[in-house]
Amino acid sequence: MERIRSYVKAFGSSKRHRGDLTGWLIRRPQLLATTGMYETALLLTNALDPKLKELAELKTAGLVSCEFCLDIGSALAHGAGVTEQQIRDLHRFRDSDAYTELEKLVIAYAEAMTVTPAVGDDLAELRRQLLEQLSKTQVAELAATVAWENQRARLNQSLGVRPTGMSDGQACALPEPRTM
Repeated sequence: MERIRSYVKAFGSSKRHRGDLTGWLIRRPQLLATTGMYETALLLTNALDPKLKELAELKTAGLVSCEFCLDIGSALAHGAGVTEQQIRDLHRFRDSDAYTELEKLVIAYAEAMTVTPAVGDDLAELRRQLLEQLSKTQVAELAATVAWENQRARLNQSLGVRPTGMSDGQACALPEPRTM
C-alpha cells in the first residue's frame, strides 16, 4: 500500500506536461491498457525491496537519459527510502559510501542490462553474485523491473515525453554522461 501511496503522491505533484505520454498512447488503446497492466504488476510485485527496485530504475533512466523517468523516479525513490546522497551519487556508485554492497550490486546489474549489447560474462557474473544474496524470484523481479525501465525510458525518449516536475524541490537524479 505504501508504494501505491507514493505513486499517487508523485503523480499528484506533477505540474506540467501531464498528458505527453497518454497523448501518444491513447492513439493505440491496446498499448495504453497493456502498459498500465504491466506497470501495475510491477507495482504490486514486492518480493524485492522497493528501494532496490527504485535504485535500479534510476540508474537505468540515467543511462538512457530519460528526463521524465528521472523526474518521476527521483520522486518515487524518496518515498522508498533512497537518500538524497544516493540519488546524487548514482553516476559514481562504485566509489560511494552511500550504498550497501547489495545496493551496488543491484545498480551494477541495472547498468549491465542497460548497456548495449546486454550480454556476456559481466551480466552472468553479476547474476551469480545477486543469487548469493537474493532469491531467484527476487532476481527475476529485478530483471523484469530493469527491462521494463529500459522499455519505458526509450519509449518516453522517442516520443518526447517531458519531465512533469514531480521531483521539484527534491534531489533529482541526472542523466549519465555519455562515453564514446
